[in-house]
Amino acid sequence: MRRLEIIAVEGLPEVRPGDRLAPMVAACAALVDGDVVVVTQKVVSKAEGRMVAVDPDDPAAYAAVVAAESVRVLRRRGDLVISETASGFVCANAGIDRSNVPDGYVTLLPVDADRSARRIRDGLRAAPGVEVGVIVSDTFGRTWRQGVTDVAIGCAGIAAILDLRGTSDALGRPLEVTEVAVADELASAAELVMGKATGVAAAVIRGVDPSWFRDASVRAEIVRPPAEDLFR
Repeated sequence: MRRLEIIAVEGLPEVRPGDRLAPMVAACAALVDGDVVVVTQKVVSKAEGRMVAVDPDDPAAYAAVVAAESVRVLRRRGDLVISETASGFVCANAGIDRSNVPDGYVTLLPVDADRSARRIRDGLRAAPGVEVGVIVSDTFGRTWRQGVTDVAIGCAGIAAILDLRGTSDALGRPLEVTEVAVADELASAAELVMGKATGVAAAVIRGVDPSWFRDASVRAEIVRPPAEDLFR
């Protein structure tokens, strides 16, 4: 019987600019080959120094940071801005976040979250010497649906998309359009043990199908090209 095990990585210290996340995760998790490590955007951004001081009493200062991180604004409603980032993500306020950071600061999205994931994976391959996949996750809203969920904004060594086109369904009919965003599904699963206010910033998923492990990129595989987008 196939099953997945999702393990919260507890005990991570407070992450500061310049910290190396791979040894920090390895010190708190007994990793084995074939694991998938999911790390939140927040600690990746902190380690990469993607923090900006913003006067919490000045809405214009926050709005200026959102504008600087946006390449295009799609919608505005009051203080809420739906914008496109340089990496192609369409999200609220350019992904800028004030939760779980010191007062007077906000975090920005990593410049290249795929590269961030590769850096963590390379560190884990070097010591403790395990072959794992790495996903950088963040919390996004979803068009036409209430609530938020975690998705992958970067990955390394684990498929972003599982392309089932050309295979058959359970009744033998060919699948023509089915592409499963497995990196998003793994990121969302990991959030169930990390939570939003627990201080747990990483999780390990064990039991992932070995065929899903390959070189991959969220930006190249999951971000929909504007030419294929019916709503932009």
